[in-house]
Amino acid sequence: MTFLSIDGVGRRFGNGVEALRGVSLEVAAGDFVALLGPSGCGKSTLLRLIAGLDAPDEGVLRWAGGAPGAGEIGFVFQDATLLPWASAAENVWLPLRLRGVGWAAARGDVEAALARVGLAGFEGARPGELSGGMRMRVSIARALVGRPRVLLMDEPFAALDEFTRHGLQDDLLGVWRAVGCTVVFVTHSIYEAAFLARRIVVMSARPGRIVREIGSPLVAGARFSPAYAALVSEVSGVLRAVLP
Repeated sequence: MTFLSIDGVGRRFGNGVEALRGVSLEVAAGDFVALLGPSGCGKSTLLRLIAGLDAPDEGVLRWAGGAPGAGEIGFVFQDATLLPWASAAENVWLPLRLRGVGWAAARGDVEAALARVGLAGFEGARPGELSGGMRMRVSIARALVGRPRVLLMDEPFAALDEFTRHGLQDDLLGVWRAVGCTVVFVTHSIYEAAFLARRIVVMSARPGRIVREIGSPLVAGARFSPAYAALVSEVSGVLRAVLP
């Protein structure tokens, strides 16, 4: 079932930069889609359009059942963007608090969201007391606490070391399976896209266009299988063909 239909979308900024041109994409409910392409190809711009943080100059985005309401889109940025003076629980509570949900009503959901990302027992810790990977877990918990219909992730693991990154990728797949929401994930990493996504959408250099969609034949998380290596090779070949 199509959850989101993106039809002929284009975006040109006021400085004349054309970020996207003629982008069309179907996203199914419960899908895990990776947007992959060279720097500046409009991946993050497309994510912002999906989030409703920006509007296209051309084309249209259509949501099955209507556009998501407040709290139905979770957004995870490359930086964890946590309030430094607030505890992990208070940071996760923030989107609910902004919707008028008091702590007594939110506490169970906040603690469950932190437990889901492996941070049970760290509710009172402040960001300065947490590692980079743990701060990102808090950010993911904050995005999930409202039970979103769609989770948008803009290179959330890019600044982390490889060991931490691999661990969070494993955890993200576990959360995706448990929660069942639709995920659109922006990355520069072929390896990350191949490991995580059920569909890899390869974009051209600016203005960003979709040049290929590659369905993954893998069981999610098959990092060391021959099929994973073959998928990485296929995606690498497509990217080499579109790089300027």
